[in-house]
Amino acid sequence: MSDAAAAQAAAESADQAAPSLHHRLMASGHERPEEDACPICFDLIELPMGNYSKMKLCCMKRVCDGCILEARQRGINDSCPFCGTTRPRGEASVIAMIQKRVSKGDAEAIKFLGETYYHGSLGVAKDVPRAIELWTEAAELGSLDAHCLLGIGYYIGDDVEEDEPRGIQHWQQAAMKGHAESRHMLGSVEYENGNHQLAVQHFMISAKMGNDDSLDAIKDMFKEGLATQAQYAEDC
Repeated sequence: MSDAAAAQAAAESADQAAPSLHHRLMASGHERPEEDACPICFDLIELPMGNYSKMKLCCMKRVCDGCILEARQRGINDSCPFCGTTRPRGEASVIAMIQKRVSKGDAEAIKFLGETYYHGSLGVAKDVPRAIELWTEAAELGSLDAHCLLGIGYYIGDDVEEDEPRGIQHWQQAAMKGHAESRHMLGSVEYENGNHQLAVQHFMISAKMGNDDSLDAIKDMFKEGLATQAQYAEDC
């Protein structure tokens, strides 16, 4: 096959794959993943999860504030209410605990370590390229948050070479598995590109999962005449 024929075949294959990807993107990821549930009470943690839970670095489980409060009422203050590990003292001990989980291939630990490099926290020197490497590894191991972080980094070129298509691909991968923030980001992209009805669809999916930013976006689009009253009422 000539180079020209190969290029044409590749283009045709991409054209055929696009509708399939769009269908899968819009048909899947309407429910949040099991990982968003508290490992103790099994209830989904309200979004944004950082406001209603704490990440326990010993086991890399996010425990809801309600279960943490209940544990404290039972006198459990210095150990993890899920796995029972004693809370580490000092940054060196915290990093050692994270590294132990990283060495076992824990996707969330790898993602978290990437965040420490990105922010230069816990005594770790800021190193964005290293953060990207760790997030990429975590995403390959299944971390949806890592996909979302990579999407933001590549799409806006945040201390990394801007690559919008690559950023969108990461958001798509996470959104199809129920990552509400990634779904919201896709809605924002479609809104910026003038694809308002597609943006509303993304925002509605995310809003139904509890993303307030998506709900606010639908409200704004309704005021602008870009979303219908039925769409607005469905999520409010």
